[in-house]
Amino acid sequence: MNNKIWLSSPHMSGNEIKYINEAFETNWIAPLGPNVTAFENELADNLNVKHVAALTAGTAAIHLALIILGVKTGDEVIASTFTFSATVNPIAYLGAVPVLIDSEEDSWNMNPELLEKAIIDRIAKGRKPKAIIIVHLYGMPAKIVELINIANKYGIPVIEDAAEALGSKYDGKACGTFGEMGILSFNGNKIITTSGGGALISNNDEYIQKARFLATQARDKAPHYQHSQIGYNYRMSNVLAGIGRGQLKVIEERVAKRRSNFEFYLKNLSHLKGVSFLQVKQPFFSNRWLTTIIVDPEKTGGISREDIHRALEKDNIETRPLWKPMHLQPIFKNCPSYKNGVSERLFNFGLCLPSGSNMTEQELERVLLQINQVFA
Repeated sequence: MNNKIWLSSPHMSGNEIKYINEAFETNWIAPLGPNVTAFENELADNLNVKHVAALTAGTAAIHLALIILGVKTGDEVIASTFTFSATVNPIAYLGAVPVLIDSEEDSWNMNPELLEKAIIDRIAKGRKPKAIIIVHLYGMPAKIVELINIANKYGIPVIEDAAEALGSKYDGKACGTFGEMGILSFNGNKIITTSGGGALISNNDEYIQKARFLATQARDKAPHYQHSQIGYNYRMSNVLAGIGRGQLKVIEERVAKRRSNFEFYLKNLSHLKGVSFLQVKQPFFSNRWLTTIIVDPEKTGGISREDIHRALEKDNIETRPLWKPMHLQPIFKNCPSYKNGVSERLFNFGLCLPSGSNMTEQELERVLLQINQVFA
């Protein structure tokens, strides 16, 4: 069997080992340490944001952001429905209720018109949302300025889920830096990785100080162990932060390669009738974390997304359907939702193609060959 082509696998640069060795040589094999501090500072410089808290996961960052904004049991939090469940799960951790908003066609992200409709409706019901979580899906920036303006109009703080969007920008400004807080993920499949990890970012020093306090078990300043509120074990380890420091040095190259993968697929598959790509122009700048296609069987002569998925799977090539919307998930199906059918259509017809920054030209050609054979 041919070697496995992964959807998006980790891609080490060689720079990481220097910082990992420093951690071993100084015996900083623990949460926190010099690499964590340096990683936070270097990431802040890269994003042009004032403060960063390096954490165990992007999910942990969303959880802490919601706590900092005062979300409690019974509150409502608006979130994109077209996303991975990690966006919405932390709302449930707090006993709050997700209010799910469908997508718009241009970026596949939260629909501004539906957002305002939902806010007006929830307020009319005496249920003003405590926060809004906006996702930048597959690295594609949302219509963030328009969405933030609506949120500000009603005085609701915004958390940006930029887990998939490190390196993406809207009008030259980094995704994750528009709202009250932003979150990043450094999972193994992301643009850069720390194996497992994430970050909370903000220009508000008080928010980040509170996040660091909560993430280290909320230990009060006292000579003994004293805790006045519930804390969490959410801080990144010094070893993993060393990996992140090495990865940050090649982030521009990683983004360039992901975008090159997209251009390869676009150039070589656009001629296929019924296959389409998500394309945008300025002010959107996508890192193209994953290249996605829409396959319309009515235009392909009956060929479906699943036909392509199965053909590639037979050749040991990993693909994945687009995210199943949260309002279709068994755990969230009874949550309030404001829908227009866009995310369901994308889920039914969409496919993520292998997009790793370590893909070779030969591997891209292999993917292309299999897809062309399906259509042949």
